[in-house]
Amino acid sequence: MENKYGFLKMNLTEFESWIHSQRIARTILTIQQHHTWSPNYAHFNGNNHFERQNAMKNHHVRNNGWSDIGQHFTTFPDGTILTGRSLEAIPACIFGANRDSLCIEHLGNFDEDGDQMSSEHRLTIIKMTAILCDKFRLPVNTFSIIYHHWFNLSTGKRNNGTGGNKSCPGTNFFGGNKVEDCMANFLPLVQLEVNSDLSPAPPPAIEKYVAVTASALNVRVAPRGSASKAPDRGAALLGAILRIYDESNGWLKISKSQSHWVYGRYTSYVKRATVNADVLRVRSGPGTGYAIVDNLMKSEEVFISTIEGDWCKLSLEEKWLSKNYLDFS
Repeated sequence: MENKYGFLKMNLTEFESWIHSQRIARTILTIQQHHTWSPNYAHFNGNNHFERQNAMKNHHVRNNGWSDIGQHFTTFPDGTILTGRSLEAIPACIFGANRDSLCIEHLGNFDEDGDQMSSEHRLTIIKMTAILCDKFRLPVNTFSIIYHHWFNLSTGKRNNGTGGNKSCPGTNFFGGNKVEDCMANFLPLVQLEVNSDLSPAPPPAIEKYVAVTASALNVRVAPRGSASKAPDRGAALLGAILRIYDESNGWLKISKSQSHWVYGRYTSYVKRATVNADVLRVRSGPGTGYAIVDNLMKSEEVFISTIEGDWCKLSLEEKWLSKNYLDFS
């Protein structure tokens, strides 16, 4: 592994070991797939991984006004992987669908008549996605693994590519960018690489989740303010959903195996729920008279912070769902 400009470069084997060693406070529900389009294969010379990644960061910060590079990872034509923004930070990649996500940018233009994906790149994309599914215990389906193309650019609504969408991750990305292309050509390859035996067993009787309400919430090694910060993980950031394993005097334990605690005063309890309607309209307020601001599909998972009558508020966002179309865990 090599480090430069604040990015870590790894091969696939190194990435698998590294990601399983990472302690990430926020709950991950989706893995985003993107292509960079530009830069593409013509901009990669086999040795300029860090320069390309740093250029993307500079563009995102200077041109887009973001605080950091948008993605968590970038994959390269030679199969190499570079880290990006902090894993605790929500990505800046799919408008309206960044909550609880990890974002992967694949360097290249994978539209028709674009770059021909290399065999090394193809293998890394498949196996990296499977490794992340293992790490976060995600099912291999089109709700856990999502394409940018499925979301309207202006509204952020999921419309599965029916209008107002980018082609990302490319019209020729593993045979196409449609939901049916993903199901037929990409997900089966990922499923073959998923190693369920290596995934940690789901912890028993986990029923509580919280959303972080502070800009940054320190993780400490004991349930008291004088305790040292956990040395192997960063602070949990605003909006992150944390899974709770124990409570003590207002402190919340966020790890099953480690003594890692956050102060509950800077969190708000949320409930995990699954959409049971084919399409669930998300509105700007608790009623049908409010504007539709998003769509959720059947089997998508969400976190609910407030229930008012028949309406539920989505985590810390000003988005509301009908309670009648949610199944609570």
